[in-house]
Amino acid sequence: MVSRLKDLKSDRIGEKVRQRISEFKEMRNRSDKRWFSELCFCILTANSSAMLGIRIQEKLGENGFLTLPLMDLTRKLKAMGHRFYRKRAEYIVGARGLRLKETIRSFPSEAKAREWLVKNVRGIGYKEASHFLRNVGYNNVAILDRHVLRTLNKAGVIERIPQQLSRSNYLSIERKLKEIAREADLTLAELDLYLWYVATGRILK
Repeated sequence: MVSRLKDLKSDRIGEKVRQRISEFKEMRNRSDKRWFSELCFCILTANSSAMLGIRIQEKLGENGFLTLPLMDLTRKLKAMGHRFYRKRAEYIVGARGLRLKETIRSFPSEAKAREWLVKNVRGIGYKEASHFLRNVGYNNVAILDRHVLRTLNKAGVIERIPQQLSRSNYLSIERKLKEIAREADLTLAELDLYLWYVATGRILK
């Protein structure tokens, strides 16, 4: 796996990954509304798809996530094809009012920020919290979605794909990814994009 990652780093995929990481870093200084929009995107991708989350995010915009009444938001998510439109609308409305950017920036590490997100934002687990943090410019948490887990399983990094990820299981697999990232001279944020590319042939967010 490390050899394949090093090959990808040196070709056009490596350039695309570096560009996307640069875009994530720029998010560190974006507005509170933009951070909240990214949190909503991550809420929407849980048990769904990144492509659908992107389409909804583009359609509703930052103000839609912040201001639409619950029933209107529910109807719009349903119309745009989200399977869990009621719950996702509830989670998004429930997350309004969080001092998100200020709070995340107050933590000394991504790990502590992730724990706060998991405990305080409904609809956010370790995968979604890690996804959000990566998308707003943090580099040192792993996003263990089904594509990444499948790739790790095929490469023999994990023996099986877990049906559910407990906190301890998540952190155990994350430690294995940290070792791969170290050997390939990558951050976890970069490694996730490469693994996603290996699994899907695409680089999204």
